[in-house]
Amino acid sequence: MTVPLDPETLRPLFPALGRTLNGQQVAYLDGPGGTQVPETVIEAMADYLRQGGSNLGGGFASSDASEATVAAARSAVSDLVGADPAAVAFGQNMTSLTFALSRALARTWSKGDRVVVTQLDHDANVTPWAVAAEERGVAVDRALIRLEDGTLDYEHLESLLDNRTRLVAVTAASNALGTVVDVARVAGAAHRVGALVYVDAVHHTPHHRVDIGALGADLLVASAYKFFGPHTGVLVGRLQALEELDAYRLRPAPDASPGKWETGTQSFESLAGVTAAVDYLASLGRMGGGSGDRSALLDTGMAAVRDHESGLSRRFLDGLQSMSGVRVHGPADVAPRCPTFALEIAGRHPGDVCASLAERGVFAWAGHYYALEPMQALGVLDRGGLVRIGFVHTTTEDEVDRVLEELEKISSG
Repeated sequence: MTVPLDPETLRPLFPALGRTLNGQQVAYLDGPGGTQVPETVIEAMADYLRQGGSNLGGGFASSDASEATVAAARSAVSDLVGADPAAVAFGQNMTSLTFALSRALARTWSKGDRVVVTQLDHDANVTPWAVAAEERGVAVDRALIRLEDGTLDYEHLESLLDNRTRLVAVTAASNALGTVVDVARVAGAAHRVGALVYVDAVHHTPHHRVDIGALGADLLVASAYKFFGPHTGVLVGRLQALEELDAYRLRPAPDASPGKWETGTQSFESLAGVTAAVDYLASLGRMGGGSGDRSALLDTGMAAVRDHESGLSRRFLDGLQSMSGVRVHGPADVAPRCPTFALEIAGRHPGDVCASLAERGVFAWAGHYYALEPMQALGVLDRGGLVRIGFVHTTTEDEVDRVLEELEKISSG
C-alpha cells in the first residue's frame, strides 16, 4: 500500500507557493503551462553557478564538473522514463527538439509516404511534421477525436495506417483536455505497418509514471519545467532509432547519440536542476514508504501522485455537476484523464473568466494553449478557446473547493 500523499507537508518545499495577493494565498492552477519548483531545484542550479562551470572537454576541474553534471542529468532522466542514458538528449525545449527530429526524419521520407498526427495534440507535435511533410511531398493524415468525450478515435487512427505510413505522432496526455491516450495501442498498430512512433509526453510526465518501453515509443519528448524543473527540453528514444538518423549538426559536433542531437552548448545549470527535479519526484516515493533505487522510488512516488490527483479530479468534477452554466470538455470521469480541465462558461469569454479568477488570486489559463487542433475540432477556437484549470500533486482540496466557489460566482453572476 502506498502512503497517501500529503500536499501540506510538501508545499513549504516550494518557495513560490507562499505567494500572496491582496493578503490572500495564491492558488497556482496553471500547472499545465508550467509548474513551480522546489527549493532543491533552485539550489542545485545556483550551486552549479556558484562553484563555477566551464564548457565540456576542457580537461580541467570546472570542465570536468560540467561533464559530471551532464552525465548525472542523463542518468536521472533515464530513471524517469526508462531509457538508456546514451539515448537521452537535451535541448532548449520540446518544440526545438521536435523540429530537429522532423528535419532528420524527413530525410528518410519519399513522395507518396504518409505521416499521421492527431486532433488531440499540442501544435508542437503537429506543425513540425506538417512542415517537414510538405517539403518532402508527403501526405499528412489527422486522426480524429470523439467530440463527446475528447478521447482519441483509435479506430479512425488505425484506419489511416498503411504500408506507406512512416510516422505516427501522438500525445500521451492532452495539455488542453487532460485526456490520457492509450499510446501502447497506437504504437502497436503503427509498428505493424512499419511506422515509427513519436510521443509527446510533456503533459503526461508530471502526472503518471513514464516507461518508454511500455508505451512502445520509438522517440519521446518531455519538458522539465512541466515536472517541477527548469526550462529544458528532453528527447529520449530507442538508441537504435536515434543512431539510424542523421542529425543536422555542426562538423565538429559528435556523430553519435546523444551528442549529435544537442546543438551548441547546453545550459549546464539547468541540467543540474533537471537532476534535482527527478530526485524530488523520487523523494515522494520515500515519503510514501518506498525503498530501493531511484527508479523504484519513482514507481512509488508517481503512484502516490496519481492517487492524490485522482481524488482532486473527482472532487472537482463532482463540484461542477451543480453548475448549470459550466461545461467540461474532455473525459467526464477521472479516467482516462489527468487533472487538467477545459471549461466553457455560458455567456462568458474565457479571457474574462480567467481575469476574474486572477483578481481573486486563482491563476488559470484561457485561450488555446497552442492546442489548435482540439480547439478547432470543438469549434471554440474563434470564440477565445476555453478556460483551463490544472492541478498538480501539491494542490490541496481547499484549493479545489476555492476554485469551485469562484466558478460558481462567475457562472451565476
